[in-house]
Amino acid sequence: MKLLSINHDTKTIKGLEKGYLTGIMYLAPYTLGGKNICPFAKAAGCIDACLYTAGRGIFNNVQNARLNRTKLFHRDINAFMNQLAIEIQALEKTAIKKGLIPVIRLNGTSDIEYENIRFNYEFIHNKIRSVTIFELFPDIQFYDYTKNPNRDNLPKNYDLTFSYSNKPEFKKFNEIAIKKSMRLAAVFSDQNLPAYFMGLPVLNGDESDLTFLAPKNTILGLYAKGKAKKDVSGFIIKTIPILAI
Repeated sequence: MKLLSINHDTKTIKGLEKGYLTGIMYLAPYTLGGKNICPFAKAAGCIDACLYTAGRGIFNNVQNARLNRTKLFHRDINAFMNQLAIEIQALEKTAIKKGLIPVIRLNGTSDIEYENIRFNYEFIHNKIRSVTIFELFPDIQFYDYTKNPNRDNLPKNYDLTFSYSNKPEFKKFNEIAIKKSMRLAAVFSDQNLPAYFMGLPVLNGDESDLTFLAPKNTILGLYAKGKAKKDVSGFIIKTIPILAI
């Protein structure tokens, strides 16, 4: 069972054109794996609109693989993180051979605070070292989306983009993120992205998955995919069609 997906989805493949090889990890979101790994999902209203079923996520075998990864995460965090370390090492070697820059996104369909997870990394000759995954790979850029605006004091090689929700009860979290000058991502009902949203310039977030390249104080506009296309929870921002004159 592999933890990382490499070049298996259309968005991360776009990073190749910019010189990056992306490894992304997809788990079973919210409580599907037995414990909640998306703590802000209920407040954000993104459960029904989750990208879990977008792209290859519509297939049962893909969903089962994600569920098995999540169960391993809950059952044996050391085994999980050590396997992740092995796969990142392999991805790094592949990237170097191809003249690409390796980047890792850990929360493809989850919102886990990996900066707070220390594990026993198993060196050869039975030596053990307690580390975070970011300490183990200080030269690799990690990045994620999150709905928690209070994840402060992050490792230098970990970049977060705050995931906006249009639900009224999530407004306070949006405001915190804006006050902190975070980069935001917002999901719109279609590809008709506005030039500005909440006073911030909107960039096309679907051009690639390399969010860390975008400046702070901007909105990465994404258009609804999978179940999100039929969202009625208020999570998705309804765009107004531009009428031809």
